[in-house]
Amino acid sequence: MGQLRESDVDDAIRRILAEHSRVGEAAASIDRTANLFDAGLDSVAAVNVMLASEEAFAFEFPQANLNRASFASISAIVAVIQKAAAPC
Repeated sequence: MGQLRESDVDDAIRRILAEHSRVGEAAASIDRTANLFDAGLDSVAAVNVMLASEEAFAFEFPQANLNRASFASISAIVAVIQKAAAPC
């Protein structure tokens, strides 16, 4: 997948959240460390965000990251994607 710029991943995740969750348009301005579940993300939406992220970045979430903590904030999602994109 190659190295991804954090700001590009952050922007993409915000767009995905706006489209695939109840966070909606607030995703554009929410603090990247804010709890997304408190902002309206639920488990079904988290799966939709995961699937849309996998499609957008052409990767699969590692099994170890299929948990609530990996989707708790924009920064958490970005970290998982960047780690998956990092060269081995």
